[in-house]
Amino acid sequence: MSGRRKDMDRWLGDGGMEVIGLVGAAFTSYGVDGEDLGWVAGTWTPTALACNPHGTVQAGIHSLILDASMNFAINAALGGRDRTRGTLEMKTETMRPAKLGEPVTVRGEVVRMARQVAYGEATTRDGQGRLVSRSTGTFLLYRDDSAG
Repeated sequence: MSGRRKDMDRWLGDGGMEVIGLVGAAFTSYGVDGEDLGWVAGTWTPTALACNPHGTVQAGIHSLILDASMNFAINAALGGRDRTRGTLEMKTETMRPAKLGEPVTVRGEVVRMARQVAYGEATTRDGQGRLVSRSTGTFLLYRDDSAG
């Protein structure tokens, strides 16, 4: 892809998925590193919708945010009409609780890009930089071969 960059500005904020905003997250920046691998950064201040009755974020909501982060990062690295088609496999781990109203940072990165699949990682970190949750995933890609 060298030298090309997909304009993902319209997806900043909720990433095109209303539920991301409803649970308190937003994508704030993205880019492509020197190896043509994409990344995305964001913020997340969990809302009541993201939490159980005790104010702790449910693990499935962590997965939602982390999956969207990896997808965003992969799409940022793909050129033209190429895009992710779907999540093939994903593992999520939670190390610390995320709590109602307590901000965390979000980061998604592409680990490796192949022809048909991409591999991603994503993390959330608390205000002290400690790991709250992380995911790895494998994503099926759609490649638009009609352009070339």
